[in-house]
Amino acid sequence: MPTPDALMAGNQTDETIVCYAPTMITTNGVWQGDNPLDYSLPLFILQLTLVVVTTRILVFILKPFRQPHVISEILGGVILGPSVLGRNKIFANTIFPLRSVMVLETMANVGLLYFLFLVGVEMDMSVLRRTGKKALAIAVTGMILPFLAGFAFSYLLHQDTQTMNQGTFVLFLGVALSVTAFPVLARILAELKLINTELGRIAMSSALINDICAWIMLALAIAIAEQEDASLASLWVIVSSAVFVLFCFIVIRPGIDWMVRRTPDGESFNEFYVCLILTGVMISGFITDAIGTHSVFGAFVFGLVIPNGPLGLSLIEKLEDFVSGLLLPLFFAMSGLKTNFAAIHGGATWAYLILVIVLGCAGKIAGTLIVTMFYKMPVREGVTLGLLMNTKGLVEMIVLNVGKDQKVLDDESFAMMVIVALVMTATITPIVTIVYRPARKFIPYKRRTLQMSRPDAELRILVCVHTPRNVPTIINILEASCPSKTSPLCVYVLHLVELTGRASAMLIVHNTRKSGRAATANQTQAQSDHIINAFENYEQHAACVSVQPLTAISPYSTMHEDICNLAEDKRVAIVIIPFHKQQTVDGGMEATNPAFRLVNQNVLSHAPCSVGILVDRGWSGSRMATGTNQVEHHVAVLFFGGPDDREALSYAWRMLEHPGIFVTVVRFIPEENATAAGAAPPPAGGGRRSRRGSESRDLSVDLAVEGAAGLDYRGRNKLDEEIIRDFKMANSNDDSVSYSEIVASNGEETVAAIRSMDRGHDLFIVGRGQGMTSPLTAGLTDWSECPELGAIGDLLASSDFAATASVLVVQQYCNLEFMDSPESPMHLDENTQLNRPSPEPMTPVDRVLTVDSSPRQF
Repeated sequence: MPTPDALMAGNQTDETIVCYAPTMITTNGVWQGDNPLDYSLPLFILQLTLVVVTTRILVFILKPFRQPHVISEILGGVILGPSVLGRNKIFANTIFPLRSVMVLETMANVGLLYFLFLVGVEMDMSVLRRTGKKALAIAVTGMILPFLAGFAFSYLLHQDTQTMNQGTFVLFLGVALSVTAFPVLARILAELKLINTELGRIAMSSALINDICAWIMLALAIAIAEQEDASLASLWVIVSSAVFVLFCFIVIRPGIDWMVRRTPDGESFNEFYVCLILTGVMISGFITDAIGTHSVFGAFVFGLVIPNGPLGLSLIEKLEDFVSGLLLPLFFAMSGLKTNFAAIHGGATWAYLILVIVLGCAGKIAGTLIVTMFYKMPVREGVTLGLLMNTKGLVEMIVLNVGKDQKVLDDESFAMMVIVALVMTATITPIVTIVYRPARKFIPYKRRTLQMSRPDAELRILVCVHTPRNVPTIINILEASCPSKTSPLCVYVLHLVELTGRASAMLIVHNTRKSGRAATANQTQAQSDHIINAFENYEQHAACVSVQPLTAISPYSTMHEDICNLAEDKRVAIVIIPFHKQQTVDGGMEATNPAFRLVNQNVLSHAPCSVGILVDRGWSGSRMATGTNQVEHHVAVLFFGGPDDREALSYAWRMLEHPGIFVTVVRFIPEENATAAGAAPPPAGGGRRSRRGSESRDLSVDLAVEGAAGLDYRGRNKLDEEIIRDFKMANSNDDSVSYSEIVASNGEETVAAIRSMDRGHDLFIVGRGQGMTSPLTAGLTDWSECPELGAIGDLLASSDFAATASVLVVQQYCNLEFMDSPESPMHLDENTQLNRPSPEPMTPVDRVLTVDSSPRQF
């Protein structure tokens, strides 16, 4: 048998004949004297491993610079290719010999084929009907000027070589410069926290239209490039492609709909159906390649006919990680392996390269700026939008690879265009970060807490949702908040979605018919639809409630920034976010995702308003009937004192307006303070009767919490006494209110008292107790599993607590730097009054003390 080098020697030039030995696929083993690198399969495994490892290392290195994965994948190929490591002939001939090119190209194109199929599955074509004229104008105008720049640049390059057809060369360069990479742009917008802004929505819609136009132009370019006679043959190619598209939508789509109808809801799809669809991808690629269009066009169109829903989700789950994580990087790496920077000769060529980068980028910016000025958008936003539309990625690399394969682009032109793509995409994030800094809206925002909110003004609440499981209890809490004509409820629903490196997770289309509405990619589509539909249904059936759904797509490490920025922009009074644990069937609590806990901790630290962490154990009973008294729900407030507890009591106070809500307030008092007051115990029986004659007493507090407000050691207790007094005066004749006080001397007695409470409550509202020290909670924090809930919240949320009620742990917003200012709404002086409705003149009701740990009521 001839030696491998003699038998399989080859080159990419036309003069070399490449021969392949069909028997040299798998080795017999090194013990038989075989070199594994002489055989195609072991060599391919080694090459794929090197590509994946190199790109992953580059992803890690470039992550602090917020660079998209496509940059790392192309650079990985460049490093392994003839520009860097490939300059060493031993490395190139051993690891990437020319005889392995066919295997690498084939596998890379298979990965590309299925990736484009997934892109088609996830793409929402209805955006074309929903997108306004602004996005359409930006997309079209943003393509024209870069295409003209490519046209001019083609003449500068084409004059030195006559091997390329001028018209085809112009078309390929124009498409490469005018395209916008939709998946890459989506990830950049998410990294920059712009995806939920008006600018982000316009950019996403424009990029999607640009992508569709680029695919049409690419099909035309390929049709012309692959035909010697570009007149009649190209026409037949275009007509055949149009017939194929019609066949897919008229014949294939109904067949797939039939498959979906035959699969009951909740059941997985038949393996035969899935295999049939995956085979259809290959057949579609074969057909379009046979008629003269690239095979990826067929796979993309076949993906478009897959309906949104469980079938698309099932296909994505089966293919996404393998295709996007393993095979697609191979395609980008192959682009890098084909790139030889040494092919760029002369200073004039490098000057042309700089010129095409400037012209291409300036063309996008100028075209976009013209449209934005016509629509009277700020110049800074127009420039930023133009920069974002310069994002390059998959489509451009396909254009360049096809152009090189069809001999439309030579090595020099190919290397130059790869550099253009890398430079444009890599510089977008840093430049946009510098150019576009949205000015913070310094609107007077003085009521960031429920306690300070006016009772006759709109109450704004931001609720965060991870999964549909969080929805029912949150809706019941919102209904219990009792929206009315004088105090309507504005709810911002934020669906929290993790930003991953997967391209499909970023195919997001914003629905412009309703501000903030977003439809996510298919892997979260079902959850998002369920969440949005539930809240929209609540809005339709509830009076004086407006709901605005939004989607936040971020890494968990920075997701709190989206939440806090939205809370600041919308001027909400409280953010309600789910706890990171959920209840199991046996009543225990298990963690759903540890990253949720990090989000909660960051929100507590950075929120510009009050925060409530919801420990969801379900809301017992049926769904509340707003405005009726058909369903009763019992809310318990455990009051220990401090700003957080006052905020918790303020929320429960608002809930009292609902006719179906019964509120029980239990105040805990240290035993030594109760003894010092010298109050006599109440008569047995308690009942809902009022007592008088008690003097005010002080609780032990941490001076650091409210010392910035100008209060002395006893000042915090003054605020506690004031809100308790006002609460009792306003509700002394209300049968739906129960107030009691419990005397305890240490944390053990506090725990015993809480455990002895009846289990008839649906919701506990407690303060987090930030910065507070009290003998009532002494020692409780030493064994807390979740300190972010505070001592009492952690106790109520633990699996050991017998009650199965949900818990809302509240932290009141407290800006210590602002509180010293006389303009601060939290600034307190002798004339400060809590912003609560003044009760009618009546006999004041003071608290009743107990000398044991059992509750007493007034």
